[in-house]
This record gives sequence, structure tokens and C-alpha cells, in this order.
Amino acid sequence: MTLELVTVPCLSDNYAYLIHDETSGETALVDAPEAGPIRAALEKTGWKLTHILLTHHHHDHVGAVEELRGATGAQVVGAKADAHRLPPLDLAVSEGDTLQIGDETGHVLDVSGHTVGHIAFHFPQSALAFTADSLMALGCGRLFEGSAEQMWASLKKLMALPSDTIICSGHEYTAANAKFALTIDPENPALKSRADTVAQARKDGRPTVPSRLSDELATNPFLRASDPGIRAHLGLEAADDAEVFAQIRARKDAF
Repeated sequence: MTLELVTVPCLSDNYAYLIHDETSGETALVDAPEAGPIRAALEKTGWKLTHILLTHHHHDHVGAVEELRGATGAQVVGAKADAHRLPPLDLAVSEGDTLQIGDETGHVLDVSGHTVGHIAFHFPQSALAFTADSLMALGCGRLFEGSAEQMWASLKKLMALPSDTIICSGHEYTAANAKFALTIDPENPALKSRADTVAQARKDGRPTVPSRLSDELATNPFLRASDPGIRAHLGLEAADDAEVFAQIRARKDAF
């Protein structure tokens, strides 16, 4: 049996996620931007929070940890490398470590770049990856701490996951990301179609997150540094993939 997933909009553009194992009753929250919407989602589902999984230390991902821990007694899990600036951890993890939610095993990936110490959680049986501000829908996180080479290495790990993996990222940035993506990959029919779909979804007030990895591989310019059309468009035919990625990231920063 796979984990049930509930997406919880928080703050102005954040997402938190609840995953629930029906057999054991265990429920994990991935990131804790705001207590009110998360508590409302728990009340609606009737689930009891048992774990809080943290991807990185930014306040819009951890601001509600203490309120939720105090209310539920949930175990807080986060990166050992980031423990000095996360809320106190009950379990500190590193790449290659695993954790259990019911019968399902989650795998920890180091996806540093947006921050150093950013982690992702992959639950292969349920085809879920919680990537927060590393891989995002049609984008990737700004490099506040890590290098372009570091982020590219992190994205390659996520690109290697099964293509049917659902990417649960941290923000509703997809419409703005789509506009930028079209400046990098303007002749991509899959991207043009997705941009139209995203624009309509936002017009209708619908979320564009989570997304499927196969769609990101086909349309997200930050994953397409090896694409000949993009390389030609940027005049970087002879560059290595990390250099192409760095140029795309720099252009997004200035966009």
C-alpha cells in the first residue's frame, strides 16, 4: 500500500505536504511553513502527526515546527549537516540514510545548492520525492549558498529517479518559471503546451504543484543543459553541462 499525499498551501506561495500510512496510522509532514493550514488539514483528514521532515533551514520551511511539535509530539527529522540552524532534531540524517513511515522506506538525498545542507526525501514505493527548493516545477532554487556545480550535481541525482516520480516542491513559482523557460527553450512544443496549461491553472486558482519528473525532464530548462537546441540558443555548444546550467541560472537571476 502506498502513502496517501495531501498538499497544503501555506503563507503566500509555500507548500507543505502530509503523507499518511493507513495501516500504521503514521503521518509525516514535510516542511512546516505555517501551523494553521497544516493543523486544519490534519483535522480534516483525522490523521495524527507523528513525524516532521525538514528539507532546509529557511524560516518559510521551519517556522511552525515548535508549535506543531508541542501540539502533537511529532519526531523532528532533518539534515545532520544543517542541525546547527534547524530547530532541535530528534533524528539527524545524511545522504544514504533511510527512515520509515509505516511500512515504507524513505531515502535521504543531499541536494545542496539552494542552501548547503539541503536534503530531499524520496519514497520510491509511492513514487514521491520531496525536493522543496532544489528541483522546483519548471525551475530550481536560487543559489543562496552553494555553487552552480554543486546544484547541478544535486539536480542530476533527482533526474536519475524514475520518470514517474511525483516532484513535491516548495513553492508556487511555476507561472513565473514558465515565462523564463520560454526565453531559454523557445522552440520546445512540450514547454509551450505546459506554459499554457500552467497559465490556465493559475487563472482558475488551481495549484501547479506537485509535478511529474517526466514533465520536468521534458520542459524544465534547468534539467536540460545537455539539450543541443538550448546549447545553441545560448551559444554554448562546446561548454560542459555544468557551465550551461550556470548560465541558465545566472539568466534566471537577472530575469
